[in-house]
Amino acid sequence: MSLAFNLLHTTGSGGRRAQMHLPHQTVETPVFMPVGTAGTVKAVPQDVLESLGAQIILGNTYHLYLRPGHEVIRRLGGLHRFISWPRAMLTDSGGFQVYSLAHLRKVTDEGVRFRSHLDGSSHFFSPEHSIDVQIALGADICMAFDECTEYPADRARAEESLRLTMAWARRSLDHFRAHQDEVVWNDNLNGKTQSIFGIVQGGMFADLRRESAERLVEMDFDGYAIGGLSVGEPRELTLEVISEVLPLLPKDKPRYVMGVGFPDEIELYARMGVDMMDCVIPTRAARHGLLFTSQGRVNIKNKQYAEDQGPADPACDCMVCRRYSRAYLRHLMQCKEPLGGTLNSIHNLAYYLGIMQGVRAELAANAETPVAKS
Repeated sequence: MSLAFNLLHTTGSGGRRAQMHLPHQTVETPVFMPVGTAGTVKAVPQDVLESLGAQIILGNTYHLYLRPGHEVIRRLGGLHRFISWPRAMLTDSGGFQVYSLAHLRKVTDEGVRFRSHLDGSSHFFSPEHSIDVQIALGADICMAFDECTEYPADRARAEESLRLTMAWARRSLDHFRAHQDEVVWNDNLNGKTQSIFGIVQGGMFADLRRESAERLVEMDFDGYAIGGLSVGEPRELTLEVISEVLPLLPKDKPRYVMGVGFPDEIELYARMGVDMMDCVIPTRAARHGLLFTSQGRVNIKNKQYAEDQGPADPACDCMVCRRYSRAYLRHLMQCKEPLGGTLNSIHNLAYYLGIMQGVRAELAANAETPVAKS
């Protein structure tokens, strides 16, 4: 047993409430997943993430492969134990990070040869190797190795990228199914194992996206992601792609949009029927002093907050807003104190996770189709 997906409620707009039963956690969806690139959601301790209600976080295969190394993590009991995170976890395939190394990589049918951004050393990722690394890391959910299509990309480029992604998806799935029982979990999980999601690509071409989704569904992955978004395209195109692909994905499996987005985006996509989303925005923006609040975005570094004794967000009940003033948060940023990035990140994550909690309640309240638990 790996993943069980129980659909609880649906709405006329396509929104859905579900429970995703994973080895380490039952995740209530729709869910926002904080990004923990190198085994840490930047600047935020794991116990704080738990107190905020984070159900599932991400680990980055490329970065963890480079350091400390997947075999080191395997010997230490897997990523859950290594970072002391008892709840659910997903690892990406490394494909997006390799894609971002535009001048340090060479793509062939077999895989990608790339140079480390750390020391220039040469490495090779094939679909099989990506899966081997992810099995060693031991997250609840693995991702198929894909080739992320850049924006803008002409049709010939998108077709070639799709060809690679489909071939690599088949190889990823076959290798995963042959080796998924090799995951090492020291916890008593009663024979449960990992799951694998396929990734829909195809650039901004609707017919290529449809082809990608249909072919992946035929392969019968445990869940499906929509990738290749938030790579510089206008938001209207992002919405078009999601609207095109969602109806093609199975209703009885999780649907994940990768790398999105701002608060209003994740709220919109959740109401459309997206089950899972992730993004670095809440923590990255926080480190630069940008706070998301019920009153809009706040650049806490602005001088107007120098003597503001109010909380970052008067409507927020997070541990930061209960205790600290805008004036103090601004002071920390002005002094470049690390605590500033931590407190800002905690607030932003609380805001994002609170949005999803609110959407889940709204979808349940407005459900047109209650679905009996299986």
